[in-house]
Amino acid sequence: MRLANKISIITGAGAGIGEGTATRFAEEGSKLVLTDISEADVNAVSKRLCAMGAQAVAVTGDISIEDDARRISETAIEHFGGIDILVNNAANFTTVSVEHATPEDWRRVLEVNVIGTGLVSKHAIPHIRKRGKGSIVNVSSTSALMAQPDFATYNTSKGAILSMTICMALDLAPSNIRVNSICPGCILTSATEREWLRMGITREQWIAEMAPQHMLNRVGDVREVANAILFLASDEASFITGTHLMVDGGRIAK
Repeated sequence: MRLANKISIITGAGAGIGEGTATRFAEEGSKLVLTDISEADVNAVSKRLCAMGAQAVAVTGDISIEDDARRISETAIEHFGGIDILVNNAANFTTVSVEHATPEDWRRVLEVNVIGTGLVSKHAIPHIRKRGKGSIVNVSSTSALMAQPDFATYNTSKGAILSMTICMALDLAPSNIRVNSICPGCILTSATEREWLRMGITREQWIAEMAPQHMLNRVGDVREVANAILFLASDEASFITGTHLMVDGGRIAK
């Protein structure tokens, strides 16, 4: 029970990596504040985890709106009395080249992925500081470190997460708050399902195309990413801050 008595916020918890992380944290004893823009999805995840015996509460909102971002931390204080861990996972998946991106494309992806991450962190940090120590894990992507066709908007936003992470780590180190990011490779999630549908190919075709890009010659599973987030969030990573952990089957190194 590596997170026993820890209170965790997980954004984008209604599906994919966020849901997988919520499940792993529940298994390790954390009390959970789960948030997502989809009320039905996040309520379903919260209900499932509570049925497992976890303590979880759902919050619906758009993290790019400051009142919604503030309400997440307020809910954690109201229900559990504090915050120990924040996982910034919520993301917008607008993928467009610079040439074809509209101002609205840029605004939406940056408002959620960059500004939203900043706003949720802004309102959680004072409460984490009161606990004497804590951990923030930002979910970036291997897309932050590589060129991909027609992905400029998304990749730019994920690159910004890497810069934000190291700045936060420096600023928060005196408060004993560690800040790290993870960079997943190709992971089977509802977001990747939308990608292969956008490409007009099948799941099997997408896997056949993406798997060889990784040294391990396969795509990843949500639980594998969740395990990495769990490690960085836990006291096992007590001397790790300001780092970017590749959870990518060797994609970037290949």
